[in-house]
Amino acid sequence: MGKDYYKTLGIARNATDEEIRKAYRKMALKHHPDKNKAPGAEEKFKDIAEAYEVLSDKKKKDVYDRYGEEGLKGNMGGGGGGGGGGAPNFTYTFHGDPRATFAQFFGTNNPFESFFSSGMGPGGGLGGRVFFDEEMEDGGLPHFGMGSRPGAFRSQSFNTGPSKPRTKQQDPAVEHDLYVTLDDIARGCTKKMKISRKVMNPDGVTSRREDKVLTINVKPGWKAGTRITFQREGDQGQGKIPADIVFIIRDKPHPLFKREGSDIRYTCKISLREALCGTVVEIPVLQGEGIPLDLTREIVKPKTTKRLQGRGLPHPKEPSRRGDLIVTFDIKFPEVLSTSAKEILSSVL
Repeated sequence: MGKDYYKTLGIARNATDEEIRKAYRKMALKHHPDKNKAPGAEEKFKDIAEAYEVLSDKKKKDVYDRYGEEGLKGNMGGGGGGGGGGAPNFTYTFHGDPRATFAQFFGTNNPFESFFSSGMGPGGGLGGRVFFDEEMEDGGLPHFGMGSRPGAFRSQSFNTGPSKPRTKQQDPAVEHDLYVTLDDIARGCTKKMKISRKVMNPDGVTSRREDKVLTINVKPGWKAGTRITFQREGDQGQGKIPADIVFIIRDKPHPLFKREGSDIRYTCKISLREALCGTVVEIPVLQGEGIPLDLTREIVKPKTTKRLQGRGLPHPKEPSRRGDLIVTFDIKFPEVLSTSAKEILSSVL
């Protein structure tokens, strides 16, 4: 039997998208290895991430419900979710990084510090706290807020001379990782983030909470680490300059491709027989139909690579140019060989 993703998240098979998100949120926080030190918590954390990635994606969920885990991964035979043969022309493999799933959902690699603790800020004030709400995939907006960051306590002065004007200081920048898929990087996209911040009232003394939507236009080809700064959009307060809000582009792991600058790398699995005798394989691409790759006229060696020009990501400074798709090969050797097969190979090789 394959994995039961519904059981992993503790939900019914007819659970709604909202119930799936809430279940992941609860289970991921409970079993996060930084918080849960019990034996097996890390493996449970990984299973929870895989279950969420499947059930929160309509296409993956439909395939899983019909064919089970084996069909989802392109193998024949049912399992987990039921169903008979494998799903045609569909392969999914979990990328293996549950922390990336967690960071993409919550908007941070480690929300526990910002959820449950606060440091001491300059002059004894409470440090600003950033908290992140869940990613909303139904048209809603990811949301985070900034806790108040009071300045130093005023001290009494008995100096009767003229006082020097205070120089306003700006709060440290509030940084937020923004995870985007390779598909988003390939075509460019628009992300919207709703922030909650403190805004001073006209009296200059009291304040209120205010929501604001920030729009991030992700350009084709942007590299991981690209920083987008919204100046002075942080909490307002007496005698201070609001912090800048900085979004940092991060690559969301892809199940098939690995990014290398503007190139992407794909590992194609073939058998030893195919490597020696030749075959035609279909290479997936980020956009459009897969590309057939003819290997019938050569022997594929472990270090063989193929380069499909212009099938990678756009160059960030010249989007009309694209990188390449680099194909490497994972040759699967047989587990056992019969005596007759060994004799044939020995006489031929």
